[in-house]
Amino acid sequence: MATAVYRREQSALTAVERAAPDLAPALHERLAAVERRLYELVAVDDTFLTDSATYLIKAGGKRMRPLIVLLSAGFGDPDAPGVLTAAALVELIHVASLHHDDVMDDAPLRHGVRSANARWGNGVAVLLGDYLLARAAAAGATLGQAAIDLQVQTLDRLVRGQLRETLGPPPGGDPARHALEVIADKSGSLIAMSAKLGALVAGAPDAYVAALGRAAERLGVAFQLTDDLLDITADPRASGKTQGTDLREGVITLPVRYAMAERGRAARRLRRIVTAGPVTGPGRLATALDLLRASPALDRTRADIAAHIAGARAEIARLPDLPPRRVLDSLCAFAAERRS
Repeated sequence: MATAVYRREQSALTAVERAAPDLAPALHERLAAVERRLYELVAVDDTFLTDSATYLIKAGGKRMRPLIVLLSAGFGDPDAPGVLTAAALVELIHVASLHHDDVMDDAPLRHGVRSANARWGNGVAVLLGDYLLARAAAAGATLGQAAIDLQVQTLDRLVRGQLRETLGPPPGGDPARHALEVIADKSGSLIAMSAKLGALVAGAPDAYVAALGRAAERLGVAFQLTDDLLDITADPRASGKTQGTDLREGVITLPVRYAMAERGRAARRLRRIVTAGPVTGPGRLATALDLLRASPALDRTRADIAAHIAGARAEIARLPDLPPRRVLDSLCAFAAERRS
């Protein structure tokens, strides 16, 4: 089961193997144990609920958040009770958010399979997301009050981020700043929780917990900005991803906002296309992508990615020189160099 999951996304684990080859076998084993823990936390005496709640878990994914938990636990006792539960519960929160995102976006696919909303309808998909959040909360309750507080704070940010994305920038507000704040809440916060929770449960010093949280949030923002960029620039033959997904779904990402804020005829044309709603027509989509690729907005986004990676690395440098630190630094390099 675990092997099938990790075969889909080998890049992050490849970075682990290069940075700390002695650590990689143990991480593989622990990730497999996290996979088993995921099913233990979700399974109940109800066949439909168990099968539907594990549907997207079985579909796969990067498992980046559990990996961050396990790496961060290495700054304390990585074998401490609760570390595997911590790694599983952050993935449950992530998968719950995917259910809700897919309903919001009316997405037909997730991880290469039909989304839960496409298969069972929006009502069931929302309830499945709620169920996974409930199971994550139950797991968090076994880890102590500090873990519960961290989980509540993160859920607050996730919901606020989704709401702010849905409402869009306030009148007179800075659209680019708004987009970055949404990314920090929707993407960075759960990565940060993963790092802090792993270190916390493992008994790492408070200074390490704080540095890991700051580093992971910036890393999470960098990963999301790279995804936004690749949605415009990636070669579908190499990446296996369809270009322009965000535009087709009516999601205005940071590079698109940067491009729309430019002066000149190209920016005006792009604004007319994007502000008309989801860019579903193939001709309009191709035009929008061409305008974006020719815009200085892409280099501006790359500069943002580089700044967040540099910030993450500065925080990681505060940590003791242990194999997990080298792996986290290699993940920063991986985020900076991603092409798919």
